[in-house]
Amino acid sequence: MKVPRQTLPRLWAAGLRGIIAPLAVAFSLALAAALTGCTSQSRAKANAQQAYVAGQQQAAALQREVMEPAVWFKGPIRNPRVPWTADLTLAQALLVADYTGLSNPFKIDVIRQGKRHSINVGRLLRGTDNPLMEPGDVVEIFR
Repeated sequence: MKVPRQTLPRLWAAGLRGIIAPLAVAFSLALAAALTGCTSQSRAKANAQQAYVAGQQQAAALQREVMEPAVWFKGPIRNPRVPWTADLTLAQALLVADYTGLSNPFKIDVIRQGKRHSINVGRLLRGTDNPLMEPGDVVEIFR
């Protein structure tokens, strides 16, 4: 079938419209994505910078905390590190460490400069054996 010559330009123009319209939409979407991507990249960079600074601050705080004198606990407690003070007793340190056992401990040992010292739990509870703590002491609680 032969198409008259006058209809070819109209068909060609209609075909171009069918191609150009989707290309224009695709170009608009690509442009919008590129512009949005720039904002997202800058926002991501800002978030990364904030996270880096927060990590640095957290590391500095942790380093200060580790360097400060403390008494350390092992066993059923909530706070394994108790800041040391000159008048800190074992009973006070146990309160700050927050013992979580349901009953009184069976045994408590204080490890000081590598030497283990057993604490009489009954005497500690009565207040007759409540030693002063020293920086670096490790207290082990057994149930």
